[in-house]
Amino acid sequence: MAGGEELMLLGKWPSPFVTRVQIALGLKGLSYEYVKQDLKNKSELLLTSNPVHKKIPVLIHNGKPICDSSIIVQYIDEAFPDSGAAFLPLDPYDRAVARFWTAYIDDKFVPASAQAFMGKTEEEKAEGTKNLVTAVETLEGAFGSDAEGKKKPFFGGDTVGIADIALGAMISRVRASEVLTGFKIFDAEKAPLLAAWAERFAELDAAKKVLPDVDGVVEFAKMRLAEAAAASGN
Repeated sequence: MAGGEELMLLGKWPSPFVTRVQIALGLKGLSYEYVKQDLKNKSELLLTSNPVHKKIPVLIHNGKPICDSSIIVQYIDEAFPDSGAAFLPLDPYDRAVARFWTAYIDDKFVPASAQAFMGKTEEEKAEGTKNLVTAVETLEGAFGSDAEGKKKPFFGGDTVGIADIALGAMISRVRASEVLTGFKIFDAEKAPLLAAWAERFAELDAAKKVLPDVDGVVEFAKMRLAEAAAASGN
């Protein structure tokens, strides 16, 4: 990497949080070393790089670790301002809005999606689906138009922003959930803006290169659900 920069990403397939970082690095055109982690037997590198939470992803930049996917994406934007388009707008208010919707995705959409996708009982899955519908409706309304009334291609406007990256990394999980449950999350009739956005985002080169294969995610989910059922004796 130019300038003596060294980037190493600790991750595991098919984590959408790791995918976030991979998309961000791809959008910036940055090369990096990917180090796969076994979360059942965590490496010393992971334990020392993230001693508080001991979780992936971790980005190590010139020997210094950065943790938490949202923080990592913002770090990449700030550390490499001359590489690719900015993920955060310059205007303080617009930056606050972008961070708000990123936090909403993390706090509402992601846990609801996980519960609907991998809930232990049908009741849990139903509750997750209900919360997911609410989150999708809210995000559909937030997508809207820019200050001049023009339809925006991305949450970040004309270019991909941090909210796009946060939600875009979930596309494979969303599509796998749709396969398993038969419930359309990004429904073109109920959420046309989000449905069109998801297709647009998934076609970005940075996304196509790292978004997990949907069939693979479906099989992964089936395996995890079978393991959970065996552990509970069901």
